[in-house]
Amino acid sequence: MKVLIDIPDNEAAFGIKVLKSLSFVKKAKPMSIAAVDLWDELKEAAEQVRLHKQGKLKLKTAQELLNEL
Repeated sequence: MKVLIDIPDNEAAFGIKVLKSLSFVKKAKPMSIAAVDLWDELKEAAEQVRLHKQGKLKLKTAQELLNEL
């Protein structure tokens, strides 16, 4: 299982050290700024798809997206 933990920058080194000291933690490494941005965009996209499936949000069609270009 993968778990995302948000740790303040000034405590990150200590947090990583603690996580690595736990025998059941396989890998603990910080995410790059680009990876965090991508993660946030993917979460937002997944939420939009969920709302669309519930009928709470109307998404653009592929044709509408192409017309914007």
